[in-house]
Amino acid sequence: MFYHASPVKNIAVLEPRISNHGKAQVYFSEKRENVLVYLSNAVEKYCKEQGYDHQGPYRKWASYGFTKEGILRLEEYYPNATEETYKGVSGWIYWADKLDQGERLEGIPFVWTSSESVAVSGCTYIPDAYEAIMEAVREGKMVLKRYEDCTESNLRWIRDSARQEYAKRKTARSTACSSRRNSGICWIKKEKFILAQSL
Repeated sequence: MFYHASPVKNIAVLEPRISNHGKAQVYFSEKRENVLVYLSNAVEKYCKEQGYDHQGPYRKWASYGFTKEGILRLEEYYPNATEETYKGVSGWIYWADKLDQGERLEGIPFVWTSSESVAVSGCTYIPDAYEAIMEAVREGKMVLKRYEDCTESNLRWIRDSARQEYAKRKTARSTACSSRRNSGICWIKKEKFILAQSL
């Protein structure tokens, strides 16, 4: 089966949307637990909580990679990031039994895309994304790397990445909350940097 997460209920057909890769696609994973990270978006959640007047759709963003064994490793870029992002957030996991026009996405394990609409075969309600993620961690289906467990080189990479993302996008001031720029803002805010003040 092919899984897709969404905060929207009662979806019968999953329609392609413009993605971070610049193409209209629907994204799926062969692993149900891997789509849990998309039930909430740290950037969107932060922007809404801060009252940014954002125009247009939010891009999906999640801080994860994969272990050598192909297990999704969710990484915290600031203290309590997982709980802040996912606790109390509900949503739905949809699945399709088959993808008629599906293609495997290179570089991300177990991910498939479809440029065509995909009929939903079934769905399940997730009342709390944080609890579902922690259950997957306990079952060994996902790894959670806590901020407190980051090495100094990890923390340096997070800080450097935040500054670089901010620097690349600080000229694009017409959009109050573009996704990657504000992924940097999230990190900057949590690291108590003051760069975000000049937005």
